[in-house]
Amino acid sequence: MPFRTRRRAHRFYSELFFWASTVVIAVFVSFVVITFVGERTGVSGYSMEPTLKDKDSVLVDKITYRFRDPERFEVVVFPNPADRKETLVKRVIGLPGETVEIRSEQVYVNGQKVSHDYSKDHMTLPINVEGSITLKDDEYFVLGDNRNNSMDSRDIRVGPIYRKEIKGRVIFRLFPIGHAGRIR
Repeated sequence: MPFRTRRRAHRFYSELFFWASTVVIAVFVSFVVITFVGERTGVSGYSMEPTLKDKDSVLVDKITYRFRDPERFEVVVFPNPADRKETLVKRVIGLPGETVEIRSEQVYVNGQKVSHDYSKDHMTLPINVEGSITLKDDEYFVLGDNRNNSMDSRDIRVGPIYRKEIKGRVIFRLFPIGHAGRIR
């Protein structure tokens, strides 16, 4: 084989190796980021209005809960216990070991009325939760901000959410661009 042909072949295989390794590295980095750091997810439905609306695109932080537990009023993402293919977005109201009660359209935690009311209509109707519910050491009570249109911990199909099921917390709305910003 002439020298020029070998040089050309060597250059071709070097470039091919460079591009193939670049693609493999990009796929690996993407996998690590999506699995352990964060991911984009869509909001489906009206249960988090006015905070989040149907078809909003949000950024989910998956790394924070590796170092600490969810806190009250954070917006979290978890699989729907009634349909594992679907993801739910709700706000943490009750923490492990606490007692949550809904009476007179108000939410009480350990006998104290919840001070921050993120609910759309400022009322919370009980669905299937009768009286009070005491959460286990690894359970969280979550509610949608649009309480009259939300399948959440009040519903026996969902109930309290186990810590291991929480995928992460919603930290930022990406889309629509005009409403992009930090989620509180």
